[in-house]
Amino acid sequence: MTDAATGTGPGVPGERPAAPAGAPDPAPAAPRTEAAAGSPAPPDPAPDWRRLDRRSLLVTAQLLLGAAFGAGVPVGAGLAAHLDFRAAVAWVLAGCVLLLGGGLAVDVLRLRHTRYRVGAERVELRTGVLFTSRRSLPRDRIRTVDLTAHPLLRLLGLVKVRIGTGDQTAAGESALQLTPVRRAEGESLRRALLRRNTTAAPAGDDPRLAVLSPGWIRYAPLSFLTPLLALTGWGAVMQVSQWFGAEETVVDWVRNTFSPLPALWTVLALGSIALVTGFVGSLGVWTEMWWSYRLEREPDGTLRVRRGLLTTRSISLEEARLRGVDVVEPLGVRLSGAARVEAIATGLSRKDREDEDLSALLPAAPRAVVDEVTARVLRAPVTLTRPELAPHPRAALARRLRWSLGAALVPVMVLVALGAALPVRGLVYAGAVAAAVLLPAAALLARDAYRSLGHGLAGPYLVVRSGTLRRSTVALRRDGVVGWTVRQSLFQRRAGLVTLRATTAAGAQAYAAYDVGEAQGLRFAAEAVPELLTPFLVTGAAADGRAPGPVPAEGDAR
Repeated sequence: MTDAATGTGPGVPGERPAAPAGAPDPAPAAPRTEAAAGSPAPPDPAPDWRRLDRRSLLVTAQLLLGAAFGAGVPVGAGLAAHLDFRAAVAWVLAGCVLLLGGGLAVDVLRLRHTRYRVGAERVELRTGVLFTSRRSLPRDRIRTVDLTAHPLLRLLGLVKVRIGTGDQTAAGESALQLTPVRRAEGESLRRALLRRNTTAAPAGDDPRLAVLSPGWIRYAPLSFLTPLLALTGWGAVMQVSQWFGAEETVVDWVRNTFSPLPALWTVLALGSIALVTGFVGSLGVWTEMWWSYRLEREPDGTLRVRRGLLTTRSISLEEARLRGVDVVEPLGVRLSGAARVEAIATGLSRKDREDEDLSALLPAAPRAVVDEVTARVLRAPVTLTRPELAPHPRAALARRLRWSLGAALVPVMVLVALGAALPVRGLVYAGAVAAAVLLPAAALLARDAYRSLGHGLAGPYLVVRSGTLRRSTVALRRDGVVGWTVRQSLFQRRAGLVTLRATTAAGAQAYAAYDVGEAQGLRFAAEAVPELLTPFLVTGAAADGRAPGPVPAEGDAR
């Protein structure tokens, strides 16, 4: 099966093979030269097939032992309640041996039947025991070579190499994974396959675009991950207690501890414990993800992000694939004056990210840092993500007020209806309290969502902004826009609004200016990429049979 990819790599004619772990990197190959008497040099032999590192068996054994222990303890505890203790232990040990032996046998077969090679034109991977699969990526279409190493791989000096093409139409077939290879070999592959000379950085440029500041950790608990981790913590406690038959003991302990307190204080106390758990968990997750973070521009123009405490990650992004940036501001992070930055690039499909966010360029950081980093990443003299944006019509505010207030009224009406039907006066009071809290909050959020709307042009980029709980400011290259989609619902038509989407081959593949005035939006699209929309615009004069005029002013669109 053939997929997309680019560069030169180990095993390529004219290059030395990768050095062993710990050895210095091989010297770059000399360019090909003509033989004597002007005749071309004879072709180099085809590269040999290479094996994955056999130390993968040690990694597999350790992972299987951990899985056996994690599953064996609760299973053994459950069996001990119904069988003799020795019999329960015997069954658990037999299962662990079977799991370990079977897993190692499968990994031995995988290593024995997996080969890869890097040729002058293609990278090839051959796998399979019963059914053989042979896949190849053209080197001129390779776009990413990412290195990942969890603690066990790091301990043995190994990495997982993921070679991708950036083909979003076939996310599952557009990458080859080599798990594992030696770290030196992985670095050699990355440099060779991503070698470019078209966007070299100017001499004297600092290659470091951003380096981690320990103070940025203060933004970690402000994300929506904190309450999610709080709920996960409570769920984990109940699950573990259920494994050991101690669920009632935990419930009784909570009841006895908080029974002297009023119900409201009990809820507040349990909620505080959960939030503290989420707070600590979010700090741990942030530390694991962003420890030793560095954003660098390599001499060939490739952007490289390196980060991770236990599991290290090295993510490379060709600058030629970059179409812009997305400055993301979750509500809590925005209120603290911070934001994070994501890349908008071809080949970064959300379906192709697995468990990693490959588009992350910068964690939540102060806006001054964000502005500086975005300007340097885009090679712009000033920041492009905070220009003066055009506001949207007031009708957009009315739409957001209707949505927010309608959503807030749903739980209020449910509580009041239940209180009247049962009848339970407490539910009616709860509905009144909910209305007093939710309706003002909904109005404030609607107001903020309206103030967040905006669009504009900044040199070679178009900028659109929207959102309140997660505000997003997108700076997208105008030459990366391949089409416009203009949508107008019945209610938008009555209000004179449209939603304008810029279609691109990068990132989310469409970025929208929501609820913009009809003429205002069409004029913006025509100015941003004139060759796309202008031929389809019809002014009032043209509609009446007269010569076409300019794009109509707002309020004059037909």
